[in-house]
Amino acid sequence: MNSEAAIKTHVKSPSTKARTKPAPYWLSQLLRLRFQLIGLLTVAALLPAFVRGGYTFAGMAAGNNLQTLTGVAAASVLGWFLHRRLSDFPGTLSTSYIGSAFAGSFGVTVLIYFLFRIDYSRSIFVVGFAVSIVWMYLVCILENRYKRFKLGFIPLGATGNLDDLDGVVWHRIENPAGALDGLDGIVVDLRADLDDVWERFIADAALHGVPVHHVKQIRESLTGRLEIEHLSENTLGSLNPNQVYLKVKHAADWIASALVLVVIWPLLLIVAVAIRIDSPGPALFIQERRGYRGINIKVIKFRTMRVGEIDPTDRESAKTVVADPRVTRIGRFLRVARIDELPQLFNILRGEMSLIGPRPEALPLSQWYESELPFYRYRHIVRPGISGWAQVNQGHVTEVDEVLDKLHYDFYYIKNFSLWLDLLIILKTVRTVIGGIGAR
Repeated sequence: MNSEAAIKTHVKSPSTKARTKPAPYWLSQLLRLRFQLIGLLTVAALLPAFVRGGYTFAGMAAGNNLQTLTGVAAASVLGWFLHRRLSDFPGTLSTSYIGSAFAGSFGVTVLIYFLFRIDYSRSIFVVGFAVSIVWMYLVCILENRYKRFKLGFIPLGATGNLDDLDGVVWHRIENPAGALDGLDGIVVDLRADLDDVWERFIADAALHGVPVHHVKQIRESLTGRLEIEHLSENTLGSLNPNQVYLKVKHAADWIASALVLVVIWPLLLIVAVAIRIDSPGPALFIQERRGYRGINIKVIKFRTMRVGEIDPTDRESAKTVVADPRVTRIGRFLRVARIDELPQLFNILRGEMSLIGPRPEALPLSQWYESELPFYRYRHIVRPGISGWAQVNQGHVTEVDEVLDKLHYDFYYIKNFSLWLDLLIILKTVRTVIGGIGAR
């Protein structure tokens, strides 16, 4: 595991206060990934099959026990893998998505068995599913209690207030004679003007196997935000995200949107009629926004404001404020439930949007942000989405200083553009919708 992956694995939610206790040797070994997986397979798959087989190895292979054991083992491994990938990202408590990960893995396994008419024991699958969740909860609780990253930092340059960030046990290295014992790494502002003594200290740390991290890398891992200050130091590595995943995602978006529209079209009709009854005007609101590769698109939404309240050329009119008086009665409900966004599925079918991506801004706002914020246009390198990393972490913002923070979330999404981050955003979006958070 490389140093960046290690940071992502052990650095947990920024809201979790850093604390650590020395773990007994046997427990430290148990918390290693290989033993977590071995323990999971033992308690979720092998033990239930052994009990059902009459406590004999021959009985484990009798009847449908073998295919049941295989299915539970495969589902457990897949759930463990999904949980680990989802927990890699900042702001995600290790226990947050255990249920979702294993529900998905066991659900897929049961679906495969159903499609191929494979016989299996339903009771063992249920027991395996429940035990898998309990096991992973115990592992995560022990990890949070005993297995925390301890990082030393040199308080020069941009590292001065680094210990204000939670999620890591911080050690301030005040002088180059400081000991390295017990540190999982050292954080340095590599752009700071370090004297020869500090540079020798950093070199010695690397020679002794202590990883040295640039402060920007650590901030990114802890906050889920990425700043681009100079194009020459482009930390994204390339101005283009993964092209293979970009195409696969576009196809998956189209298929998923088509299937969802087939299912929810009665709801869309009911909402459209309710809007027409609630206030005069059309059911749909079409607004020009900046889209993929900087091309303007016409975004379709259910109308939630009174007709004539938005001037398409006025920047202030394009902003939505808390308890906006322009919003209709039914419009407020549609916004809280995010139902007003559903017509954007047609934008996805037209190839203009994605389910997940940076949110497209109204044209007057986008033009304003582009003139005020460096590299703002870079967010258009992927298709805009109905939901995104910035939305589930920050919510709705319009002022330039807030949009700058939002832009850093967008940059993080583009750098980490992947299936796993998209899945996490979908799960976070569901939580946001249920809680009615961030709507205006």
